[in-house]
Amino acid sequence: MNLDSAPHSRRTFLATAAVSLAAPYIRAQSRTAPEFHNAIVGHGEFRYRVDKLWSKANPATQPVKDCHEMIQAGDGRLFLLTNHKQNNVLIYNKGGDLLDWWTLGLSAAHGLTWHRQADGQEFLFVADNGGRVLKVSLEGKVVMELPHPAKVGAYTDRDSYSPTETAIAPNGDIYVVDGYGSQFVLHFDPTGKFLGKFGGRSTQPSNPGKFMQAHGIALDTRGDQPLLVCTERIRNEFNWFTLAGVHVRGVYLPGAYVSRPVIHGRHLYSGVCFGAKPADFRMWQKQGYVTILDEHDQVISNPGGRAPTYEEGRLQLMLQDQPVFENCHDVCVDDAGDLYVCQWNSGNVYPYKLHREV
Repeated sequence: MNLDSAPHSRRTFLATAAVSLAAPYIRAQSRTAPEFHNAIVGHGEFRYRVDKLWSKANPATQPVKDCHEMIQAGDGRLFLLTNHKQNNVLIYNKGGDLLDWWTLGLSAAHGLTWHRQADGQEFLFVADNGGRVLKVSLEGKVVMELPHPAKVGAYTDRDSYSPTETAIAPNGDIYVVDGYGSQFVLHFDPTGKFLGKFGGRSTQPSNPGKFMQAHGIALDTRGDQPLLVCTERIRNEFNWFTLAGVHVRGVYLPGAYVSRPVIHGRHLYSGVCFGAKPADFRMWQKQGYVTILDEHDQVISNPGGRAPTYEEGRLQLMLQDQPVFENCHDVCVDDAGDLYVCQWNSGNVYPYKLHREV
């Protein structure tokens, strides 16, 4: 569905902008601040002030279900992906004003990746758990849909396919991680031609190159060669691969059931969607926080979580400190170093902004 056919199109937005922006702002500023609003979270040089009232969207007209992921486009606008069919994408400025919104009519929109092509054009890649991966303009027009892996010989008709995320290589190749399906990373060229796959399902507690839940994927260009970094949520790991699918290394984050990796500058950020409890390391809801790793794969800050500790070089169990968050599904880092935390199954809340303390 393109922008003009969306339930709330740009034309509708422009006609009602004064009301839909001003009224939520007044309500947000006048209501009682929620718990932990303006709290300081994080550790070391990565400490933040929590802004739970950042979003000025109106729940009556722009409701959200799960706020799955968010990216910042080249012009500074922030694009939020939700799985509410009425508005899959909400577009903000950094001040929290709602600028626009559109929908693709997806009820399982999950992964959102921004890519600027060599010609300067910008596109979004949307992974839908229902079995679709779409390349979309910033205005909401679908320009390409990747083929189902069963249609290109990658899967049989019996193999499940439920994609969760994409990553785009420097040459424009597309990597799709099938995190809720058969646990493969699928490789396509920029035109959507299938090139290969790696990974696959594992039931072992340690099995480098295989996955129990390959939830997220990102391109990591911090080293000498670009790598793919993939989430292994169930095993509390991030794993790095060459673009050809060869396993390079992994990092274990005990107690942290992490979401997608986000590379910004020299650091890796991730939302911890589920967490452990003291003496109970199972996957619990409402134990979320944010974790930040440096270029040496060392955890240096856990906003909302306990300070990371190492003993004899080994990271110790990480836990939520205070319930600032419930289930952190994604972190967006803007060009000023501030964070936006998107949450799954957390009372239909809009993203919280974490203002960097300097």
